Amino acid sequence: MSTVRQIADLPCPAGLPLLGNLLQLSPARLHLILERWAAELGTPYRFQVGAIPITVWTDPELIQSIMRERPHRYRRYQPIETVLEEIGCNGLFSAEGAAWEPQRRLVMQALSIPHIKAFYPTLADITARLRARWLRAAQRGDTVEMTDDLKRYTVDVTSALAFGEDPRTLEQEHGAIEEHLERILPAVMVRINALFPYWRYLKLPHDRRLDQSLNEVHRYVRAMMQRARERLRDDPSDTPRNLLEAMLVQQQQPGAAITDEQIAANVLTILLAGEDTTADSIAWTLPYLAADASLQRQLGDEARRVLGAAPVCADYATLKDLDVFEAVCIEATRLRPVAAVHSFEPLEDVCVGGVALPKGTRMFFVARPAMLDAKNFADPQRYDPSRWLRRHERHNRDERDGGDAHDVRAYLQFGAGPRVCPGRHLATVEMRLVLSMLMNEFTIELATDVANIREVSAFTMVPDTMPVRLTRRR
Repeated sequence: MSTVRQIADLPCPAGLPLLGNLLQLSPARLHLILERWAAELGTPYRFQVGAIPITVWTDPELIQSIMRERPHRYRRYQPIETVLEEIGCNGLFSAEGAAWEPQRRLVMQALSIPHIKAFYPTLADITARLRARWLRAAQRGDTVEMTDDLKRYTVDVTSALAFGEDPRTLEQEHGAIEEHLERILPAVMVRINALFPYWRYLKLPHDRRLDQSLNEVHRYVRAMMQRARERLRDDPSDTPRNLLEAMLVQQQQPGAAITDEQIAANVLTILLAGEDTTADSIAWTLPYLAADASLQRQLGDEARRVLGAAPVCADYATLKDLDVFEAVCIEATRLRPVAAVHSFEPLEDVCVGGVALPKGTRMFFVARPAMLDAKNFADPQRYDPSRWLRRHERHNRDERDGGDAHDVRAYLQFGAGPRVCPGRHLATVEMRLVLSMLMNEFTIELATDVANIREVSAFTMVPDTMPVRLTRRR
């Protein structure tokens, strides 16, 4: 008969009295610290922030089961909702309970496959603008900071799709809304891991910069809402044309209790999610491509075969022939997970993995160890996009042959269960479009040693730099 352990029974890294492990934590390196402790202590383990224990897990089966039981038995780590509420961004990502389901329906409609298919000509046009920007850089011999350009691209795409407005940040050099958006998630990361909400009493320089950016972003969002209201007034339609219009129309329905603040929070949530995760996922492919000239040639040949004379994939139907470009990005994020840490807490007393967890226990799931485990992926340290192209041959670990493991359940970059990422289809379309255009048009090389590119926890896991030199393909 197995014995149920208590949280206090779990191994814990050595810390200090009263403070626990607080001084060993750095928000920017949090995922790396948690991974190192997992390697040293095994999992589950705990660490202490003052008197608060935080449990850490790496078992993908447990993560899958908890994600499936959201939002009724588990919720996100509570400080996330508190901090996002404070900055006016408590939308679909962080909303819990009854507030979540109606928001989910609206967002899923806006990001549905039929909607993205209808939007495709605009998406291709924005991709062509990114190509033009990179052609100019290649002609001048400039080094391109790819994370910046990719975030401009994803902001333009997300805004045009969800809000009916294209800010055209790709055509601006300074003052773009993307520059203000990129300050928000790193600040959220610091605040959700703070032992004490100091910013409510004392504003440090980075807090003042955040306030300035939040003011600009909220002004931008409110102006966008006003323009959408004017469009609805001047050109009423039975069917809202985008997510923002759908939220504004629903707000006017009898009995609706949707406030402007809730609409603005969802607009900002989608801007942040659309800007950050996809851009960084694509950016993490670049070191692997730059290191492999043969792979670049293969991808260039494949892009030319599929695209023909077109500089960008010409129609939605042709995207199905660009599987390899999604695979190179998925494989990069297996090794460099953008969603490096998932955080939850139970809404009732539970027993997880033989450990008794009282209601409200803080749970961190570290994603990378399972994706680097040979039980889940064959030769796990090797960058091998083809493993995702063979996925139809081996759906789970019971079907592997000769150690050819490929357990897709261990890849949780889009989440799982009822709250799986609503933007996952849009993200994979952007991966296929951008990378096929890039490999069709250019060869790439890093403008720094790959060892100089650091992983940074900024709510998502991002590269601190990604300088690339682009050369036109002959």
